[in-house]
Order: sequence, then C-alpha cells, then structure tokens
Amino acid sequence: MLESSSLSLAVHGKSKWRQDHAGLRRQRQGERRIVKTDALIDKVRAWVGEAERVVVLTGAGISTESGIPDFRGPQGVWTRDPEAEKLSDIRYYMADAEIRKKAWQERLVHPAWEAQPNAGHAAIAGLERRGKLYALITQNIDGLHQKAGNSPERVIEVHGTVLKVVCMSCGWKGPMQETLVRLLTGEDDPPCTLCGGILKSDTISFGQNLVPEVIERALRSAAEADCFIAVGTSLQVYPIAGAVSEAKAAGARVVIVNAEPTPFDNIADAVLREPIGKTLPRIF
Repeated sequence: MLESSSLSLAVHGKSKWRQDHAGLRRQRQGERRIVKTDALIDKVRAWVGEAERVVVLTGAGISTESGIPDFRGPQGVWTRDPEAEKLSDIRYYMADAEIRKKAWQERLVHPAWEAQPNAGHAAIAGLERRGKLYALITQNIDGLHQKAGNSPERVIEVHGTVLKVVCMSCGWKGPMQETLVRLLTGEDDPPCTLCGGILKSDTISFGQNLVPEVIERALRSAAEADCFIAVGTSLQVYPIAGAVSEAKAAGARVVIVNAEPTPFDNIADAVLREPIGKTLPRIF
C-alpha cells in the first residue's frame, strides 16, 4: 500500500511539473509574440510616418467591432441563414414583391442606424486630419467612415451605401431615411415618387455590375499609394482585391491587418493579426 501511495504521489508530482512547465512555456511564447508584434507595429508606424500617400482599404472586419454583422464569415448572416441572401440578389428583388417587402423590413432595422464608429474608424479619420490619407477604399455600406469624420470625397464606396436609395427605372437617388418614413406610415414596398419604379438601397446587389468609374478610381488610387494598408478584409473579392497587387507593383509598402490569413499575406511587407480597434490607433 505504501509503495502504491508513493508511486501515485510521484506520478502526480511529475504530471504537475509537466503542466507547470507547459504553462510557463506558453507564457514565454506569448511574451515573445507580444514583443514581436510591438516591434512590427513600431515598424509600420514608421512607414506611415514616412509616407506621403497612404491608401487604406477596409472590409467588414472593421465594422464588426461596431456591431455591424459580417455576412460571409463563420457566424455571418448568410452563413447562418442562406435564405437571407435572396434579399440581396437583384434577380429575386426585381421579380418578387414579397422579397422586396422583406428587404424593406430588414432596412428598417439595419444596424447601421444605431452603430457608432469605433477606435479603428477614428484612427483612419485622424490619418486624414494629419494630411496623410490619400484615399479610403471601403467595401462597407454602413457610412461609419464618414460618421467618424472622413470627408465623403476621400471615401470610395465600392459596394455603394445603405444611406441612400436608388430607383431602378429612372436612376433617381435620395436619402434612405425619407423612404423609411414611408414604411412607418404604411407603405410596404414604396415606389419611386417620380416614375413609380422599384426602389432599393444604393448598394451593389448580387447580379449587379460594379460601377466601373468607382472601381477604376479605387485601383488607380492604390497604384498611386506609397503605403497601402488593408484592414478587416479577406481580400477574396475581385476586382477590388487586386488593389493590393496594384499597390505592390507600384512600389508601395503593403500592410495587412486581418484576423484570418489572406491570399496576399505572402507579398505583404507586414501582416498583423491583432484586433483592429487596438491596432490602428497604434500605427496611425
């Protein structure tokens, strides 16, 4: 019995030593990672300081920290409810009044109305105030960059904006809030007041072409950058993902700030996996 107890204590002691040793090893690895990340952030901040034309590309990742849900991510709206994707498909939208009615109800409670810019948005706005921001290309439709203080003429919205409506017949555009008031007064599929055509948010739906002039401006801006920073985007949607290659080919420093790997990590000068709201204030 004594030998058994002694053996048990020895095994327990050895197991505890291994656990403690593993914990210490993880702690040291974490400390080394922090030091490495801090050094990389310092380097990126120096690049931004040296640059004259900083171009920033933002995706859904910067707005999720403000409560705007991602659509394609693991917990994205369309991932959890594939049927919801129909509301953003131009074929279904134009052909089915019931789809349009559902889409209008979704717009009525869109998180963009209550969302506030986070520290990442504020940092980019600060970059513009310093005279460093050459262009801000965004895949987001929520208008948070403008709300944070970026000037509208500096922001290139490649997927449009939920803050406006557009008539699919005559091309008239107007404020989204005015159309939402019509919903609150009883209309469920409000038509254009000029021609009676179908209205939708001024965003690019599935099946719609991107606006060539907008894409051309975005890619041209990337090619004119001396520092290009992609933030919160998977860089998998073309043609705008090609902005990274445009910037790199023109000799710009390329920095990627994103939680997950991207297809362009291998050509980036720096890749940061840290939270956007904590990282951008440190590099801008």
